[in-house]
Amino acid sequence: MKDSILFTPFQLGPLTLRNRTIRSAAFESMGKDFGPTQALKDYHVSVARGGVGMTTLAYAAVNRGGISFNSQLWLRDAIIDPLRDITDAIHAEGAAVGIQIGHCGNMTHWFTAGKFPVGASTGFNLYSPTFVRGLRKKECREIARDFGDAVRVAHEAGFDEVEVHVGHGYLISQFLSPYTNHRHDEFGGSLQNRMRFMDMCLDEVMEQATRYRMAVVAKHNMEDGFKGGLEIPESIEVAKQIERHGLHAIVLSSGFVSKAPMAVMRGRIPTGAMAYYMPMKSLPQKLVIRMFGNWMIKQYDYEECFFLENARKFRKELQMPLIYVGGLISREGIERVLDEGFELVQMARALVNDPEFVNKLHAGDMDTRSGCDHRMYCIARMYSDRMVCCHNCNDVPECIWKELRKLK
Repeated sequence: MKDSILFTPFQLGPLTLRNRTIRSAAFESMGKDFGPTQALKDYHVSVARGGVGMTTLAYAAVNRGGISFNSQLWLRDAIIDPLRDITDAIHAEGAAVGIQIGHCGNMTHWFTAGKFPVGASTGFNLYSPTFVRGLRKKECREIARDFGDAVRVAHEAGFDEVEVHVGHGYLISQFLSPYTNHRHDEFGGSLQNRMRFMDMCLDEVMEQATRYRMAVVAKHNMEDGFKGGLEIPESIEVAKQIERHGLHAIVLSSGFVSKAPMAVMRGRIPTGAMAYYMPMKSLPQKLVIRMFGNWMIKQYDYEECFFLENARKFRKELQMPLIYVGGLISREGIERVLDEGFELVQMARALVNDPEFVNKLHAGDMDTRSGCDHRMYCIARMYSDRMVCCHNCNDVPECIWKELRKLK
């Protein structure tokens, strides 16, 4: 094998990673009552022990209104100590640890957020489903400050890095996308105006991160994945704006959870399994997904490195470090991405299947591959139950295995 940078250290702002691999901030669904659990700790410690350079706890809301599920984290002072228990354990395994911060905007409910759902604009979100109220200008400033305070909490909880969620149709993305931003004030209309809320949030984040010497990256949409959403030319301009804010890297992703969810992850979602794991309180949604899921959710064939073609366009336009995410399950795929000039790689499903995957990459050769076979069982259940690979789960009912066998 030719010389590779994969297992060389990387300086991410003030943070030194032991290698170029990061466990991406894919939602684990392992929280409880907006706080961490032993399961969340055990999983991330296992990934750290498995050799990853940094593992990332997924989706921590910057305030109560930004929560969309009970199993998500709400990053606040009350959970600093249990989070510190997790970060200390991860550091003991030699890995760095980050946490993704964000606000779900219109993808919540009153009973979860504790308030009427808000977003960039007033309307109805079919994904939730719920009516949504557009944010007032004062509220935009308050949420921006919440992003900054979340950095302080993350620092006190022992995190080395924060990943600001700018994509996937969450609140900042809802301002950026013309699909969800129909405002007529200084936060709507032109791209410059649609970036204004992101600018406010990043200003607050970078002020606090500089104070506490924390690394900061942004997860950003290269495209929303449908006509009328954010497309690549504007998205490149957003990325350049993120670069001007002085962040240390950008994670290049795509997709819009409430409109094109499988554009984020690629693969054919087993909708029967998704409906099976939904709680009974969501009976109407269970029935709709079971009957119409394959029609409602656009499906994509899986291929390794599925975002690479678009990511190259951003690599040509940006000077800052870029983190590739999107379907990496082999040493050959990882090396291909690194050879294209991307400094770091993120993975999730490969590490859900096998937390030891990075150690196996280190010990193996170019033929080393994850056991993930992209049947998307982990994704089908993650919003209702903890994310787990079907190959690591002993209680998958035969009715679901029947569906999964058709997808292989």
